[in-house]
Order: sequence, then C-alpha cells, then structure tokens
Amino acid sequence: MRPCCLLAVAFGLSLSALLPGKAAAADFVRDEVIVKYRPGIGNLARGHLQSGAGTSNGAKLPGGARRLKIGDGKSVAATIAELERSSLVEYAVPNHLARASTFFPNDRGFGAVGEWPSAQWNFFGPAGVNAPEAWDLARAAGAPGGAGVRVAVLDTGVAYSSRDGFRRAPDLYPNRFVPGYDFVDEDPHPNDEFGSDRRQQYGHGTHVTGTIAQRTNNGHGVTGLAYGARIMPLRVLNADGLGDAAAIARAIRFAADRDVRVINMSFEFDSSVSRREIPDVLSAIRYAHHRGVVMVAAAGNHFEARAATVPVAYPARTHYVISVGATTERLCQSEYTNGGSALDLVAPGGGSDAPWADNPRDAANCKPGAPGRYIYQQTFTSSVRNFGLPGGFEGTSMACPHVSGAAALLIASGRLGPSPTPLAVERRLKATARDLGPIGRDARYGAGLLDAAAALRP
Repeated sequence: MRPCCLLAVAFGLSLSALLPGKAAAADFVRDEVIVKYRPGIGNLARGHLQSGAGTSNGAKLPGGARRLKIGDGKSVAATIAELERSSLVEYAVPNHLARASTFFPNDRGFGAVGEWPSAQWNFFGPAGVNAPEAWDLARAAGAPGGAGVRVAVLDTGVAYSSRDGFRRAPDLYPNRFVPGYDFVDEDPHPNDEFGSDRRQQYGHGTHVTGTIAQRTNNGHGVTGLAYGARIMPLRVLNADGLGDAAAIARAIRFAADRDVRVINMSFEFDSSVSRREIPDVLSAIRYAHHRGVVMVAAAGNHFEARAATVPVAYPARTHYVISVGATTERLCQSEYTNGGSALDLVAPGGGSDAPWADNPRDAANCKPGAPGRYIYQQTFTSSVRNFGLPGGFEGTSMACPHVSGAAALLIASGRLGPSPTPLAVERRLKATARDLGPIGRDARYGAGLLDAAAALRP
C-alpha cells in the first residue's frame, strides 16, 4: 500500500501506523498537498509554479484539484505557503487524514456471542431500531429488505469475494454486490484486509456492511437491516483504518456516477479540521447530493470524557450529510460519541453510557461506567479466511449503517414516491425518530433514535 494514498480513518490508531519510523501522529499526509488552480491556467504556468515550489505533478482529482508530491524536503505548511503566494492558485490545503469512527477501549478483548436475536439488541427489543416491523412493511410494499437499492460502503473494503487467498464472508449474499473499486491499492478488487495490529480491531468494512445487508432468515449468525440491498464496496481505508481525503473525494463521485442511492461513511476527520481544509471532499458531497444520493456519516468519536461536548466531525458535519451519533443498550448516549447542533440522529453503537444526569429519563436509566454490549456482525476473526461474531465493535461507525440501511428500506418501499430526494429521506427519518433524553431535539440525541418501522408506516 502506498502511504500517499491513505486518509486516516483509523480504529483509534495513531498515524504512526501509516508512516513507519515516525513517532508522532499527524493529521495529514506528510509529503503531499492538494492544490486547485484558477480557471484558464495552462500547463506551462502550472509546471513552472510546481517546480519552483519543489513539488511534482500528481493525480488530477475529479473536482479539478491536483494532488502534488513534495520532493524538496520542505514541510507541508511551508509548501502551502509558497503555493498560496501565487495568484495562479485558488487554494492549497493538506491532504487531511481521518479515522474510522470505531471506539476500541484498550482494556477490553475480543469475545463471542450466541445466535440472534439475543445478540442483536440493536435490531430487536426496547433499545433497537424496530427492525422486525420495518421488514414486514418493506415486504408488504414489494421491496423485501430494501430490494434493489444500491448502497455504497466507503470503508476498509468488504469481504465480498473469494479470490487470491480472500474469502467471501459466508453470511453475505454472493449475488448482492455490484462492481466497486479499491482507491488504496488502485485496483478493481476492494477486498477487506486483515489489520496489522492485533491490539486493534479489523474487518471494519465487512462489519459495517453486515449491519446494512447481512443475510437474514437463513438460520445462521445475525442479520442485516436492508438485507435486500445491493452493496458497492469502495475501499478508501487500509486495513488499519487509514486513508486520505483525495481517495474519499474520488470514491464519492465514483458512487454518484453509478446509480448509487445511499452512501455510508463510517469514518471521520479530526474534529479540528474545518470545511475550508477539505474542499475536494465537500465538492464531491455536493456533486453526489445533486445527483440524488442520500449520504450518511458517523458523527465521530472522542476518546476523552464528555465526548458530546465535541462537535460533530466532517464529513458528517456537512449540510448534505445525515450525521449519526451512538446509543447504548440502555437507550443512553454512548460515552464516546460526538454531539452538538449538527447532530441529526442517533442509532445503536454500543458501549458504556455517557455521564449525563441532568434530565429525568437519563438519570433514571443510564449507568455511566457500567459495561454495555457491543454491536455484533460477521467479520474476520483470525485471518481473511476465518469469520465469526467478534466482540469489541462499538462506535459511531457501528451506528451509521443502521441509518443507511433504514434509508435503503425507505427508498425501496416507495413510501416517499418513486425517487425521493435526499432531503425528503432525511426529513422522514428525523420526523419519525424516537425522542430520547431531554424533551425535543437536543445536542446529545439530535432528532432522536432511528425507528426504521415508523419511517415506513403509512
């Protein structure tokens, strides 16, 4: 894998896993910048500027920007400053890094769990998203499991095929995948790969895909919310959950150009990254929105106390994206999830409860510090050929695909007409959400807990 192509959507990993030999973490690729020239600038002028700035011409991004390689040893900041002094440049920014929005406490190991439905508290029971009734309503509408809706999963890849030593996850439908792409290794095989650090989780993209589209009613394992959906695997993160903004921007446009209706993004940039620093990702999001794609992203995880005081991270903070926070089996906000005014919805993400007791419902139900159940889906255990239901998966990464699955069910059902707009889908999911915590919309639960069945009811 080429470090220059990686974003940093990590399972809590530092960027040092991406950049061997460097002790300190970073939030951008260290030898690259992204630059966009003003309209009408010719090749000769661009080449002269780039040569003077010590950079070499890199790949052109779909939105018109270019990824440049720094070849003279200068820092990213110094190179950007040099480029921005030229009137030819519209903007120059770092190739920012993000991390997969999965929270892995370092004092918990992997576990195992029995067969569903007891394992899937997130689908069944009082803290779930009301999956059984949603399935009934979708079947009655002639769209079982969201049949036919294309969902792109931008992640570490998916265990979608058996080839070259890889094996398809046994509980994923073999005929429900549409061609995707690997934007990390630049090939047409976006297989999920095994993580390099056994202290961290692995198989993130396969786990996320399972929440959306794992097989159902086959007497095995667990199930997916939109089990009839068709999945487009797009690998933008390496096995340790690291990737780059350029890859993500390309993947969003790739999906939007291929009849995808829903894009799931279970990753985050650091909460300090502003919209001005990721212009190509935001441009791609606008492009997909105007093509009618519903985009769903993880609100982000913060690894310190009172994460809800940390604002929703990009890309979830973007106006055109549904931002998803996480809840626990006690219908409480998860301790790690970001919050604030940009939070749209919450869905089950697992883990322990946040330390809030300033409203009667949370004071009565939440138990900060007490263990909480994980989210279980089939993914790797000990290699890319061995699968099970490992513990340890909790985070807004896990909450996000619940909303993507519900969006697929809603679109397929025709409840909002034959081709609902992204805004119509978002409004319906929020209007039918279950209010939690303080009465009404709030910074911890947004519009409330996703209710997939309520969204499909007449």
